[in-house]
Amino acid sequence: MKTPSTPRSPTTGYAPSPQSADGRFRNIHPRPANAPRPGAGLMWTLLFNKPADSQPRMPLPVQSLTRAMLDAAPERSLYRLGHSTLLMKLRGGWWITDPVFAERASPFSFMGPKRFHAPPIALHELPALRGVVLSHDHYDHLDRATIQALAARTDFFLSPLGVGDRLIAWGVPQAKVHQFDWWQDVQVDGLRLTATPAQHFSGRGLRDGNRTLWSSWVIEDQDSANALRIFFSGDGGYFDGFAQIGRRFGPFDLTLMETGAYDPHWPYVHMHPAQTVQAHRDLGGRWLLPIHNGTFNLALHPWWDPFERVLALGAEQGIAIATPMMGERLDLSAPHAGERWWRALVPKAARQGTAAAAQAQPR
Repeated sequence: MKTPSTPRSPTTGYAPSPQSADGRFRNIHPRPANAPRPGAGLMWTLLFNKPADSQPRMPLPVQSLTRAMLDAAPERSLYRLGHSTLLMKLRGGWWITDPVFAERASPFSFMGPKRFHAPPIALHELPALRGVVLSHDHYDHLDRATIQALAARTDFFLSPLGVGDRLIAWGVPQAKVHQFDWWQDVQVDGLRLTATPAQHFSGRGLRDGNRTLWSSWVIEDQDSANALRIFFSGDGGYFDGFAQIGRRFGPFDLTLMETGAYDPHWPYVHMHPAQTVQAHRDLGGRWLLPIHNGTFNLALHPWWDPFERVLALGAEQGIAIATPMMGERLDLSAPHAGERWWRALVPKAARQGTAAAAQAQPR
């Protein structure tokens, strides 16, 4: 495995990166000057007065997994474990994206967004991992306790620039950590993994904003007889980078696309479902699996809203959308739609209102 970027201390900055300036990373397109920004009133609502329907009133259905089930899983299996955590078997090895097994997506154990459901499998039951793929350092994507638990059982940690320094500081052996700027790639076991642009931000405290990079990822199985291309969006707003990635790497067999935690007050850093669908089209995606939903209460919309909106838009535009239950196996070679499992927990009238709003949303 060739490492295209050596870990460097955050204190030295990343001057060689075109994405950095004055010790901080930046997006391709600056935030518009007239872009809405969350004010004190909105922050109060987010912290203390969220709508009741922003989280489920009963436990979510989850298909439990065991180590034995994973040991017997066929090649090209995918399991959604929650939020943006996806477990995939590729070339005989297990890969996981943004693993978060914590009870809360927060720096605190006693407050912050709490899980709607337990992970389908306990952290200690996961098989040995060939690699962990990280998109950025926010708490709902990078969990210190999970990383430390996986450190001894994982061969490679692949991250955007700066995020790997956090892992090393947490005790992950430096030899296992590989950091990437946008468009840099690595080949492992016949797979090629490329860090690609995203429009987002980073930071885990009050003073470290944008000190680390954020990225999406292209994952390619380069089997000449049965190639497979997967896109993992990480987090981000809609931008023309999706079309550029599509031109360079598409079409994609499956896109794993952020669809959740959106709001009119932060369109620059999270996509509305209509933008998710457009990004999927820009990428040349075949199947779309909406992620970044169904696990943590991170916005003001109903918790089921992302599923219903993206399905309505997909039906309107002829896009194949997979919504597997947490823990349900998806065959990467032949995806299926899955059950619309959340509908048993949501009144029909509420769901119909969401779908109607999606179709009325400006494109």
